[in-house]
Amino acid sequence: MIKSFLFFLTCLIVLTFTAPGPSGASESGSQTISAKTAHWLLMDGNKRYMSERATHKRQDRRRRIEIKDGQHPFAVIVCCSDSRVPPEIIFDQGLGDLFVIRLAGNIVDDAALGSIEYAVEHLGTNYVMILGHENCGAVKATVEGGKVPGHIGHVVDAIKPAVDSVRGKTADLPEVGMRAHVTGTVERLKTTDPILKEKVTNGQMMIVGGRYDLDDGRVNIWNEGRWDW
Repeated sequence: MIKSFLFFLTCLIVLTFTAPGPSGASESGSQTISAKTAHWLLMDGNKRYMSERATHKRQDRRRRIEIKDGQHPFAVIVCCSDSRVPPEIIFDQGLGDLFVIRLAGNIVDDAALGSIEYAVEHLGTNYVMILGHENCGAVKATVEGGKVPGHIGHVVDAIKPAVDSVRGKTADLPEVGMRAHVTGTVERLKTTDPILKEKVTNGQMMIVGGRYDLDDGRVNIWNEGRWDW
């Protein structure tokens, strides 16, 4: 029994001092985090947030000084501008950890696409998540249709193809339309030349979809053609 306890303690020590840190750099000093590790870091942080065990690390003066001369975010999060969906909080990450792009309805226009490519090509980020959420106002506006004021129409126009693709096929069009919009955006980015398609094809990076639940704080993942509920 003593030997078993010592073995467990040794494993715990090894994991503690060798696991990559979510600051964009491993303990060895490497500035590159793999897509799989980035995914684990995000989902582990989301579990902490859901269970009210968030650490809120890397948000102090020391961290500000550490990253003032450069950034190495380990993940790109494309999410809605909705005030209820702050990525750094729901994934329990700190300063410099996430490269966040926020537009209503988590749409990806040319400017957003260029921002994603910048993070991938110049900052070395290997993981991109398109994060939709429950009760998205932009999707609801698209479902309702009709004329919208100002430049809001640009947002609706970007979401409309996804909503139309499932219209008449579901009783919950805002929810299913949101998922269709997320999954369609993921598939489009995977085939976007020249930067993203090449890195996805060679297995260097992952582009996944996510759905944030406003009630319980959970992020579910869509990848490889299915939702992980």
